[in-house]
Amino acid sequence: MSPALTPALAAALADVPTKLAAHVVLSATALGLAIVVAAPLVLLARSRPRLRAVALGFAGLVQTIPALALLALFYPALLAVRGVTGGTLPVLGFLPALLALALYALLPLLRGGLGGLLGVDADVIEAANGVGMTARQRLVQVELPLAAPVILGGVRTAAVWTIGAATLATAVGATCLGDFIFAGLQTENWIAVLVGCGAAAALAVVVDAALGSIEAGLASGSRRRLIGGALLLAAIAAAAVVPSLGRAPAAPVVVGAKNFSEQYILADLIAARLAPRAVVQRSGLGSAVAFRALAANDVDVYVDYAGTLWTGILGHSEKLPRPAMLAAVTRELAAKYGVGVVGPLGFENAYVLAVRRDTATRLNLTTIADLARAAPGLTLGADIEFLSRPEWAGLDAAYHLAFKAKKSFEPTFMYRALASGEADVISAFSSDGRIAAQDLVVLTDPLGAIPSYDALLLVSPARAKDHALDAALRPLVGAIDVAAMQR
Repeated sequence: MSPALTPALAAALADVPTKLAAHVVLSATALGLAIVVAAPLVLLARSRPRLRAVALGFAGLVQTIPALALLALFYPALLAVRGVTGGTLPVLGFLPALLALALYALLPLLRGGLGGLLGVDADVIEAANGVGMTARQRLVQVELPLAAPVILGGVRTAAVWTIGAATLATAVGATCLGDFIFAGLQTENWIAVLVGCGAAAALAVVVDAALGSIEAGLASGSRRRLIGGALLLAAIAAAAVVPSLGRAPAAPVVVGAKNFSEQYILADLIAARLAPRAVVQRSGLGSAVAFRALAANDVDVYVDYAGTLWTGILGHSEKLPRPAMLAAVTRELAAKYGVGVVGPLGFENAYVLAVRRDTATRLNLTTIADLARAAPGLTLGADIEFLSRPEWAGLDAAYHLAFKAKKSFEPTFMYRALASGEADVISAFSSDGRIAAQDLVVLTDPLGAIPSYDALLLVSPARAKDHALDAALRPLVGAIDVAAMQR
């Protein structure tokens, strides 16, 4: 193994027990909830064709929704419920992930349960009726034992699906093995990506093997296989519970982060500043989700950008000088949301349009106005959010950028698309070190269509008066220039 890879691997492996334990708890709880819902549905639907069609149709419809979208949809849904009830329902983290994953597990459970019970030989049912068994006795003593292998087959499928889909729960702030994958993709730490994928795959294989042993034991009547599978599942459960034993309960500071590399770095920096306080990181959040979570006190602190807050959160379209915008953003966030601004970190991360140097030379591009002339022959590669943001609308209105094609990428792959020629121009980030590393040319904005994007340290309404937190965070204000951020 290369010595350069050893620290990255060691750092990733050090976090595996905690992430793995959280992943096991989330997956097991979601599967358990799905079983609690599916079991009575199966018993009711086996003799009711209409109910059976509705239940299977609904579960099938859920499967057509991408798992990441299903997870994300539970955030606004729970937020709306909390708004109606006026309670303190958690809308980020474990609960939305639990509900989405439980829904996702329904289809294989319903199919396995109904397939097993409806597949019991009619002659066996008739024989059970002939000896005077009640419906309950027939179900418990005849149908369920005969259907058990098929039912367990559905549980095995649901378990593997749930463990795999749970890696996406990072997007709604739940701790899981997906944290390695999301963070690794953004920071191009492929060791972390491999550790996350490998750990999730290994967990799925071991759980499937344990359930397979139980299934085989039920089918063959082998007590050894039954006990072996049950002991393996118990060992997995113990591994999930042991890391949390003996920990004193504490109210952690929740540090949020959006879904690109700079945010992961800043979240780690903030967490380090808060030591030895207990800290939980909720990373991989979308822009709107991150701010709404902060305003709702589900996140305590994170970094956002003046231009994003001015246009996307506060809804302004007018351009202000940089100092005036910072003052207005600070004032309006406090007045409208109770959100506190600790201060600017000292650098700006603006949206910019960037091209390869050979493209700039060949087409004589130095400004976005020059780009407008060449746009009909070029492909724009944008990050996942950019084309739906007001910044793009303002830029397009100012320069009339009629690109040949527009494609969206996860930020890491956006830069790679530019390097490979799949995109000719990208919506880069001004503080991103990859601009210098890849020798990209940033096109100037002579019309000032893009607002300033000072990085601002924000705290939730509940933490706005937390003087100890403020004291811990304030040394970061003005301490990070753009060169340091790029490094």
